[in-house]
This record gives sequence, structure tokens and C-alpha cells, in this order.
Amino acid sequence: MAGHSQFKNIMHRKGAQDAKRAKIFTKLQREIFVSARLQGPDPASNPRLRAAIIAARNANMPKDNIDRTIKRATGANTGDEYQEILYEGYGNGGVALIIETLTDNRNRTAGEVRAILSKNGGALGESNSVSFQFEHLGEIIYPRDVAGTEAIFEAAVEAGAQDVQSDEDGHVVLCAKEEFAQIRDSLENRFGAAQRSGLIWQPLTTVPVDEDNAQSLFKMIDTLEDNDDVQRVFSNFDISDEIMAKLTG
Repeated sequence: MAGHSQFKNIMHRKGAQDAKRAKIFTKLQREIFVSARLQGPDPASNPRLRAAIIAARNANMPKDNIDRTIKRATGANTGDEYQEILYEGYGNGGVALIIETLTDNRNRTAGEVRAILSKNGGALGESNSVSFQFEHLGEIIYPRDVAGTEAIFEAAVEAGAQDVQSDEDGHVVLCAKEEFAQIRDSLENRFGAAQRSGLIWQPLTTVPVDEDNAQSLFKMIDTLEDNDDVQRVFSNFDISDEIMAKLTG
């Protein structure tokens, strides 16, 4: 996410997108499948799978769906194999985009991502064309009522976190990706399972976007996120609260 204000912008937008439950379930099931396939079916010893299951539960995915996906992933002959592929590009107003995908057909996904960007005023870039503008960090999010700001801050700093951002929406802990698993486990031992955790791309600088470009940019990101192969989209846009209110009000 592009800093704390960007986090709030994206969360505000995603409120409307969360109604697309079928799409969300497809993406969550794919993450559960890959996590279980790569590191085993036991969430106690597979932190990535544990995080995926928590995300699925938060989205109200039925337990049977989760269990079936794990069973299918650990079967001998599932016929499903997914690759994690990162795409980089540009959107309206010169903003940078990082697009995380899980796909069983690399050529299809590349073509669809390229088409979405070009149809909406963007362009697909080469590898490392924009990623240098971001920092790859671990992010651990807790709801506001899990603990006080001071308690979260002290525990996170003691565990080795880089930054803690707390407000009325919750607590966001940021850390180096190499220390992510250790810090997440330390916080879970003290506060229980995180509301959400994983690796993110946080921009080092942001690009101001006016209202016209913001509207086009949101359309582009929405179209990308509607694609089954696209898991998450990160950007370095900076949109004022006034423009955000117009677009989402």
C-alpha cells in the first residue's frame, strides 16, 4: 500500500468491491490451494496457509470450501498448477503499478493484463521497470480493539518491526520481509491471529493524481482486480480526501 493514507484509500474503495463475493472466493481459494500445495496442509506449520484461511474466514467463506480446497491441493493428481507472476506497469497520470498474479496459463494472463492496461490508458512495463519505486515489506494488521496503541507498539518494536501505524480503524505493523514470519509469530503469540498479514509493496514516493485521472485509474484497477488471475494490485497514487469523497460518495 502507498503509505497509511493510501491504505485507507484502498480500503475505502474495497468496501464496494467486497460485494463481488464469487470473485473474492476464487482468489482466496487459489491462494489457499497454492499455500497448501507448496508448504503442506497444516496451518499450524504453514504460516502462509494460516493467513489465507484467516482471510477466507473474514470473507465469510464456508469451512467446507476451505477444507475441499486444501484436500484438492494435497491430492496426488490435481491437474492444477499455478505460478506466481509479478507484472509491472504504468497507469493514468504516470502512476506505477505492481500486479501480483497466480495463474495456470502465463501467456493468457500476460495478454489479459496488457490488454486491460492499454485499454485504460496504461502500459505494461518490463521487469524491474517500477518495482525500484517500492519497498517489499511485511504487513500485519490487527483490529483496533485487540489492544491499546502503546501495547501494540511496544510488542511490535520489541519483535523487530520497522513501523506501527494506529488509528480508529486498527493497527498496521510494517517490517522487513526477511523478518516478517518471525515478527508475525511473535505478535500472534501475544495478541492472537492477525486480521490480515502478508507481504506488500509500499511506494517510496507517491504521485499526485487529479480527479479525471483518478476516475480512470480506479476503473483500470477495478478491471484488473476483476480478473481471476490477479490477486492484488499495488500503486503509488496519492489522491486527496476531497477527490476521494467525490469519487466514492
